[in-house]
Amino acid sequence: MLRRSFVSRALVLGFICAAAHVPSRARAADSFITVASTTSTEQSGLFSYLLPLFRTASGIDVRVVAVGTGQALAIGARGDADALLVHDRQGEDKFVAEGHGIDRCDVMYNDFVLIGPKSDPAGIRGEKDAKEALRKIAAAKAPFASRGDDSGTHRLEMRLWKAAGVDVAPAAAIWRRETGSGMGPTLNLAAGVDAYVLADRATWANFKNRQNLEILSDGDPGLLNRYGGILVNPATHPHVKAAEARRWHEWLTSEEGRKAIAGFRVNGEQVFFLETAPAH
Repeated sequence: MLRRSFVSRALVLGFICAAAHVPSRARAADSFITVASTTSTEQSGLFSYLLPLFRTASGIDVRVVAVGTGQALAIGARGDADALLVHDRQGEDKFVAEGHGIDRCDVMYNDFVLIGPKSDPAGIRGEKDAKEALRKIAAAKAPFASRGDDSGTHRLEMRLWKAAGVDVAPAAAIWRRETGSGMGPTLNLAAGVDAYVLADRATWANFKNRQNLEILSDGDPGLLNRYGGILVNPATHPHVKAAEARRWHEWLTSEEGRKAIAGFRVNGEQVFFLETAPAH
């Protein structure tokens, strides 16, 4: 009888202890946010550098979904992310105007560059007008690798072709190939076939398989590449982790976050730069 009583009490105590630990485990499991962002922020190594710093400062883990900006905005519009870090201002403003996001702010910037084979069959080396460089590539019918993935990079490329007056419909531009992939795979294609390609400078700086490729054209003000942070709207998507996401959002533009971004290097080169003050 005494033994049964002891066992019963032990079981009850065990259940109580187990129940007491469930909430803490649940809280630990919930201590993360999902950020939908670009492939460039991942493939440049920026997130690998920033996230441990934010984790130390906040106790919050960040799970990154690295896709093209178009896909990142779509993920946010479905409420499948808590925050975004993307680079297409037109798309970002539309996202906010449609009620999917709030508190959009400038986080950092770099630039895009036109890369191509050292032999430069289109003769764009040193060209400071990106539209003119693209016209020369089209006139030479030189191979061009495009992401073709509705990313911020792809959206800019398509605007540049249009501004240059070049028809890049598949039937008209058989020299242009779309990968439907991120920046890394597209650079790999360009390296493999000696093609020209538009890329962000940060991913290029971290890209190892360059083969015969090099930067041939840069410096056009139209190639400025601004990254914006956006919170997914909790009024539209009540399930998002609004408080944790705001901590991330505010950390990015805090003195600590800005110092971290400015301090990030790829092979000794600074590849992301800060606005004088975060703009909204």
